[in-house]
Amino acid sequence: MALPQASLRRLGAVGQRQLGGLRVPLRPQLLHLGRFQVCTRLTHSAAQSKAAEGVTPDQKAVGQQLREEWSRYNSFPKPSGARDFKEGQTVTVHGFLARKRIKSSKLAFADIQIDNGPAVQITSSFQEPDSPGHAANQALRSIALYSPVSVTGTVARLHFDTQTGQAQSPCVDHENASSRPGSFPEHVFRIDLDLQSIQPLNVFPKDIIVSKGVQFPPSARHLQVRFSDPLRTRLLVRPQIAFRLRQSLNDLAFTEVETPVLFKSTPEGAREFLVPTRRPGLAYALPQSPQQYKQMLMASGIRGYYQFARCFRDEDLRADRQPEFTQLDLEMSFATGEDVMRTVESIISDLAVFLDSDFCVVDEGEETYLAPRKSLKAKNREDSAPGSRYMMPPFPRMSYEEVMTRFGIDKPDLRIPFELHRVDHILPRSFVSMITHLENPIVEGFRFRPSSGEGSEVSMSGFVDELMRTLPPALAQNPDGAPVALVVDSSKPLRGLSPLGFEGAGALESGEAPGFGDLEDGDVVVFQARQDKSFQGGSTALGTFRNLVYQAAVSKGLLPKDRSFKFLWVTNFPMFTPDNETDPGQGGQAGFSATHHPFTAPLTDEDVELLATDPLKARADHYDLVVNGVELGGGSRRIHVARMQEYVMREILKMTDAGVAQFSHLLEALRAGCPPHAGFALGFDRLVAVLTYTDSVRDVIAFPKSMKGEDLTVKSPGRVTKEQLETYHLTTFPGKN
Repeated sequence: MALPQASLRRLGAVGQRQLGGLRVPLRPQLLHLGRFQVCTRLTHSAAQSKAAEGVTPDQKAVGQQLREEWSRYNSFPKPSGARDFKEGQTVTVHGFLARKRIKSSKLAFADIQIDNGPAVQITSSFQEPDSPGHAANQALRSIALYSPVSVTGTVARLHFDTQTGQAQSPCVDHENASSRPGSFPEHVFRIDLDLQSIQPLNVFPKDIIVSKGVQFPPSARHLQVRFSDPLRTRLLVRPQIAFRLRQSLNDLAFTEVETPVLFKSTPEGAREFLVPTRRPGLAYALPQSPQQYKQMLMASGIRGYYQFARCFRDEDLRADRQPEFTQLDLEMSFATGEDVMRTVESIISDLAVFLDSDFCVVDEGEETYLAPRKSLKAKNREDSAPGSRYMMPPFPRMSYEEVMTRFGIDKPDLRIPFELHRVDHILPRSFVSMITHLENPIVEGFRFRPSSGEGSEVSMSGFVDELMRTLPPALAQNPDGAPVALVVDSSKPLRGLSPLGFEGAGALESGEAPGFGDLEDGDVVVFQARQDKSFQGGSTALGTFRNLVYQAAVSKGLLPKDRSFKFLWVTNFPMFTPDNETDPGQGGQAGFSATHHPFTAPLTDEDVELLATDPLKARADHYDLVVNGVELGGGSRRIHVARMQEYVMREILKMTDAGVAQFSHLLEALRAGCPPHAGFALGFDRLVAVLTYTDSVRDVIAFPKSMKGEDLTVKSPGRVTKEQLETYHLTTFPGKN
C-alpha cells in the first residue's frame, strides 16, 4: 500500500537518499532503521578519520614495534609426534632452555626442559660462516637461559631405558607410538638432537637471579614450581594418581556425581566459610564435605557414588591441612563398613601397582621424591623390588583402644620399631613423684635402641639432651609432667638408671615389664605419666613423644630411612567425644559431640542401647585409614533410619529444634526408604603428599594457602570495599586485623 505524499515529505530527504532517490512505498520503521545504519556508518567513519588525524609518528612506530615483537614470539612450528622420532629425521620440540655449555667458537651444547617428557640435549656446530648452522649457533648463544623455545633439529640418538625391557633401537615405530603433536616415544629417557634452528618464544628477564638451590618467595610460586624438580614432579604425579583412582572406581561400576559447592550452613563439626548474597540476611556456606548430598544420593537410588570434591573448613592450619582441599569421596548403598574397607583396599592396591611400574624413588640432596621412570632423573633412582614399598591388602586392623594403648596415638606409624608399655607397677613411688604431681597416675614407657650404621658415632647422651632442650611446648609444659629419658651406660651407677633406685632398675632389667629386658649400652629408656582414665582424643603425650624420637633418630642416622608404606585400619572409635575449645561440634547442649560426624551409626546392638544409658561409652562403626602416621581418610556406616538419626541429634546431642531443622532435607531423604549405606572420604592432598615423600600438602598443591590461610601469590583474602559491603548488606566491626 502506497503512503500519502504528505507522509513521504515528512520522512525527509534522508529517506529519499537512502532509497537512491526513488519514491517507493516504505514502512516508516524500516526507513528509520536504514537511517540509523547510515548514521552509524558515517559516525564510525568520522571517528576513524578523527583518530587517524591524532596519531603521531611515534605512536605509529610503537605500534609497528609491538606488531613485530608479537609476530616474532607468536608464530612458531608445531611440535613433532612420537612417530616422528627416528634417527636421522627432522623434528621440532618445545620447552625451556635449561642449560648451555659453550665448548668453542663453533661448538655448543644445551638442554631443553620438557615436563612429562624425556630430557632433550641439543648439539650446535658449524663449519662455514654465514651458513644455516652458523645462524642456529649464534641464535642459541644469544637466547637467555630459562626462556621458552621452539627447537628444530635432526634426531642423532634415542636413549632407551633398558630396565623397562625395551632394547635400544633406531626406530620407535611401535604399536604404542602416536602421531599426536607434542608426544614422545615410550621408554625413551633422552633424545639427542643436532640443531637446525632455535626460536625464542619469550625472554627470561635478567633481573630474576637463578642459582643452584635458589629459594623463591611464596609470592613467586610460578618460579618455585619452574625451578624445583621435586615440587614440579609432585604436581605432575598428582593428576596421574587421580586418573588411576578414577579408573579403578569406574571399573567397579561407581558413578561420578558432582555435588553443589554453594551449600548451606549446617553444624557438622567444623567451622564453615560463608558466602554472602544480595538477599538481605541470606548466605550460602561452602561445604565441609559432600556428606549430606551423598547420603541423599543413596536415597535416590545411586548404587555407588564418587567424586573428587573440593571441601572447605575454616580451621587452624597445620602442614597437612588447608582451608580448601580435595577429597576422594565415595558412598555405597546396600553396604556395610566391611564392604567399603575392601573397596578402598582394592583401589589403593591398584594405585600401588601403577606407581611401582611407572615411577621410581629419586634422592636429590635432602629431597626424596618420585620421578617418572622415563625421565633422566630416573637414572639416579633407588630401585626396589616391585611392590616392596607398598603393603598389599588385606591391611591390618586395630581398634582405637588398642592403638592408643600400644602407640599412644590413633594414627600410628607402624614403621617405628618400639611400642609403649605400662610400667607404673614396677617403679618406686619416689621416682613417680619426681616425674608427675598426679596422685595415682598411669606411667608408660618405651625402649629406643639405635641401629648400628651411619649414625653410630652419635653420642646418645648428646642426642637425648638436644631432644629434651627442643621439646615442643605441649610436651615440655604438659601439666601431667614432661617425659623423662635415661641413657643406659655401664660406666655409670646402676648403668645410668640410678633415678629408678635399685628396686626399680632391677625390675626393669629383669624383664618384669615387657619391652625393657636385655638392655644394652646406648639404649634410651623413656617414661611418661598420664591420668588414670579412659582414652580421649587423638594422642597421649607419650604417643606424641614416640613419634618425635623416631623422626629425630632417622634424621641423625640412628635409625634407617624406611620408604615403605604401612597401611592400617583403625576401627571402633568412640561415638562421641567431650567438647573442647577447638572444634565447634554440633552446637548441642550435651557437653559432647560426634567424634566423626552426627550421621555415624553405632557399632553393635549393645552400643545402640548405650545411646540411651551412657552415650560416651558407645562405639561407632567408624574406620580410619592410616599410613606411616598420617590419617589418609575416614569413613563410617551411616544411620539410614530417620527416627534414629533424629533421636541422636535431638536426645543425645541435645541440639535445638532450629539445629535439627537444618538437617530436614537429610531426614526427609532417610524417611523415604533410604537403604543401608556406608562410605569413605580419602584426603587426596594427603595421599599424594605421603606417596611422593613430603610432609606438607602444600608441596602437592599448585597454589596453596599459608599457615594464616593466605594465598601469598595473589594476595588473598582481600579487603572488602564499602561498595561490596553495601551490595551484600554487610557491615564490619572493630577488631584485630
